[in-house]
Amino acid sequence: MLKRWETIYGIDLGTCNTVIYERDKGIVLHEPSVVAYRQDTQEILAVGASAQAMIGRAPNHVEIAYPLMNGVIANFDLASSMLKHFVQKLQGRGLFRRSSKVYISVPCGITNVQRRAVEETLMQKGMHKPVAVEEPLAAALGAQLPIDEPVGHLVVDIGGGTSQVAIISLGGIVASHTIPRAGMSIDRDIMDYVKRKYNMQIGERTAETIKMQVGSATLSSEERSIEIRGRDLVAGLPRSLRISSKEIFSVIDDYLASLVEAIRATLDQCPPELAGDMVEQGILLCGGGALLEGIDERIRKETGVPVMIAEKPLECTALGTGVLLEAALGMRRSAKAAVKQPVQAAE
Repeated sequence: MLKRWETIYGIDLGTCNTVIYERDKGIVLHEPSVVAYRQDTQEILAVGASAQAMIGRAPNHVEIAYPLMNGVIANFDLASSMLKHFVQKLQGRGLFRRSSKVYISVPCGITNVQRRAVEETLMQKGMHKPVAVEEPLAAALGAQLPIDEPVGHLVVDIGGGTSQVAIISLGGIVASHTIPRAGMSIDRDIMDYVKRKYNMQIGERTAETIKMQVGSATLSSEERSIEIRGRDLVAGLPRSLRISSKEIFSVIDDYLASLVEAIRATLDQCPPELAGDMVEQGILLCGGGALLEGIDERIRKETGVPVMIAEKPLECTALGTGVLLEAALGMRRSAKAAVKQPVQAAE
């Protein structure tokens, strides 16, 4: 039985967003993985949603940074400060104060050095034994897939920094493929397109708004448009224009082609015994990219495999770490109960 002062967390530490699951409470935090700090003193000014609101609006002496890149920690100090802020926000004081267990998601295929960097970030803040779990595995658990059975499941996790494709069976990853392109790279592609075609510079948040409102993975008969504002690169003055969904489709199409190719490459590595399961079980889409309009239809059309979107695509990875936490807690209780049982005398 856990002591009353122990707190247990499951953390989806993503390039774009950090989601935290707490035992017995569920999802307790969902904030952007962004930090704002002073360049001269390195003083942390804002973290999470408040830091994201400063993107493109901060003075020159303030730097806005993402501590993670392509799903792994790029700035150790900023990542530590960000985690400290988030959990202090939950606890009100000391980070991971006397806690006993944390499961944290990491991209599949990362190096041992990168995995240790994640674990050491938590250990530095007082966590005794952090456990790193691969994101597609956690996402599958969060989506309630029976991954411990001898049946193949194909999971496509489209995050902010990476897109991961994995075939899972018997509680492990059989084959996987990762590409360093995802939601944030689509935003950058949109920014480059507007700059190249219209000689206008827009910010990250404007590009993300364009993607969410008129972005689509398929060409629709009903064309939509959105008015955007930015800075004219020739005149140097504020300017506005309308951009259509057809234009944005042409920008997103290149990324979608690479994603479908990654799915095909993973299926090509699939053992023959599991190949039939893919057709029957289908593909599970999760992560923020699963919310892109028509992406399930596009993948289904190009692979011939049924596609379903997770019920909570943005949170299923964190929910999966919670499933692991509860399972570990259950095994711990069972082990203690077995130890306390009296030994029966031999007849």
